Amino acid sequence: MTTTFITGANKSLGYETARRLVEAGHTVLVGARDPERGQAAADALGTRFVQIDVTDDASVAAAAADIEAREGSIDVLINNAGVFGPHLPAEQLTAADASEVFGINVVGIVRVTHAFLPLLRKSAHPVIVNVSSGMGSFAATHDPGRVEGRNLAPIYTASKAAVTMLTTQYAKSWPDVKVNAADPGYTATDFNGHRGPQTVTEGTDAIVELATIGADGPTGTFRDRHGAVAW
Repeated sequence: MTTTFITGANKSLGYETARRLVEAGHTVLVGARDPERGQAAADALGTRFVQIDVTDDASVAAAAADIEAREGSIDVLINNAGVFGPHLPAEQLTAADASEVFGINVVGIVRVTHAFLPLLRKSAHPVIVNVSSGMGSFAATHDPGRVEGRNLAPIYTASKAAVTMLTTQYAKSWPDVKVNAADPGYTATDFNGHRGPQTVTEGTDAIVELATIGADGPTGTFRDRHGAVAW
């Protein structure tokens, strides 16, 4: 049975991804920073909760040690935890704002991936899915016909561009691991006040697809529910 660990899985895209992968037969481990919310989500899904704060070395190490002791290994790591950051004009954004967003969205992925890579390498077919965004695509943000091209979010977009580049570099570095990035698309979540036209299920299509690829699946790609994303 495939064992999958998802960070930021107590709500929205992470929760729906967990629900769908449980339905697909995965053993899902729900990762979340808040113990109460994380446990409630795990209870509702019939899965196990693992507390993790992706900004904290000790927390991430403890989560990896807990899973190693209980499950022994994982087959799929989904780096979903992320924040949008403050909704402010560009001139009001500060270095502290950037540090917070990059610390979670980018450095958090590096921290978690580094800690969990040894557990992934115990799998016959290890897979990593990094949840990125079309907001980090140069092509999409320069297209005025797309929603990504009509919204300004300097720090968030820069962080997601970094996530996609990190994904491709990891994929090239580790031929034995399938590493891909998913763009959920403009989905109704807390990030946008539930204004997105896609349902949360539609928003998880690419994540679930990449989490369930076989040994001959792609690596180093950036996909949404319709296919490859220009970036």
